[in-house]
Amino acid sequence: MPTTTLSPRGTTARSTTIALKLLMAVTGLVFVGYLLLHMYGNLKALWGEEAFNTYAEHLRTFGEPMLPYGGLLWIVRVVLIVSLVGHAYAAYTLWSRAGAARRTKYAAVKSAATSQWMRWGGTFLLLFVVWHLLHFTIVKISPNADKQGPDVTANPFQLVVASFEVWWMVLIYVAAMVALFMHLLHGVYSAQQTLGWTGTPKARARARTAGLVIALVVVVGFLIPPLSIAFDLIN
Repeated sequence: MPTTTLSPRGTTARSTTIALKLLMAVTGLVFVGYLLLHMYGNLKALWGEEAFNTYAEHLRTFGEPMLPYGGLLWIVRVVLIVSLVGHAYAAYTLWSRAGAARRTKYAAVKSAATSQWMRWGGTFLLLFVVWHLLHFTIVKISPNADKQGPDVTANPFQLVVASFEVWWMVLIYVAAMVALFMHLLHGVYSAQQTLGWTGTPKARARARTAGLVIALVVVVGFLIPPLSIAFDLIN
């Protein structure tokens, strides 16, 4: 009976693909943990200006004197940047390989559609993250400075409120959350699959449920503050 053997090149390609999938899974779980913590922090806006600004300042003083002022934030930023680079590299490399394979093999329509959504949804999220950092961290852009005044960027709570009083800012944020929901829904399940946590029908069902619950909790939690501001429930 004939046997199928992999050439050294095929073995290397397969090993590299597995490594890339593991990289995507691990960095993806890092982002899930960060998103949950970030969402919790954003919800502090519901308790008013003092609570939100105290939380924002505490992030910079956390760990003092063992850590310098803002030390924790820089540790988190480095971890997130490394994770983002690794996640994006793995994703685009795997998508490129999948595209080449589909030119020579039959691919299921559903799988292809999911892949396309993850690719373009992920690209949109990457662009949104860049804008989000410019908006709230690096430059602190206020699209509503004419109404709130130029000093609004020095006050984290007022910057958030001023930003989401602008309708197109809310629309951008909502669109990003829709993309994030779909990304988490598929990504959380895929990460569990890659890590070998979906070996049985019950495990697969749990993985899908986990993906749905995490996606809902994160996205709903992130949407509450901007929509509350847009409808004048926070000011």
